[in-house]
Amino acid sequence: MHDLTEWNKMIAGELYLDRDPYLTSLREKAHAACRRYNRDPQEGMAELRALMGGAEEFYIEPDFFCDYLANFYVGRFFYANTGLVVLDTCPVTIGDHVMVGPQVGIYTATHPLDFRLRRPGPDYGECGKPVTIGDDVWIGGHAVINPGVTIGSRSVVASGAVVTKDVPDDVVVGGNPARIIKRLGEME
Repeated sequence: MHDLTEWNKMIAGELYLDRDPYLTSLREKAHAACRRYNRDPQEGMAELRALMGGAEEFYIEPDFFCDYLANFYVGRFFYANTGLVVLDTCPVTIGDHVMVGPQVGIYTATHPLDFRLRRPGPDYGECGKPVTIGDDVWIGGHAVINPGVTIGSRSVVASGAVVTKDVPDDVVVGGNPARIIKRLGEME
């Protein structure tokens, strides 16, 4: 039986110790699965699916990296181009029919602003904030989705955007930090 204290704190967004033995073993398992998948996607797909809770109807181009896989949930018909990095200390939940361009980073992991809590020691810790991406979203290449962000359905994140705040439904965002560039009509 594993001590799930640090796991529970991690997925709740509280400070947790990333060097916890159970968390370390989960990361090592996920990293190994990603390496196998990157070598041979057909051979590695079953293991990736199993670690992702049985996700179906998705494809991620190699090279792909994910910290835990256990907190990465994708809907039907998810596609990601090469170079996707997912730091899933908290849940990353992605809807149906989402497309992700190359070299995109989706990050839930963060660190305390107080420098004392970032220093190694008995009170050291990391924390995280979940990321949610709605249905029919398109994320352009080299975009960064930061911790705690929700991206609304049918929205587009332009290439190179750094998303630091929630994105409503039916908009195009771009820039650093990302801002609304255009509102999308129903039949555009």
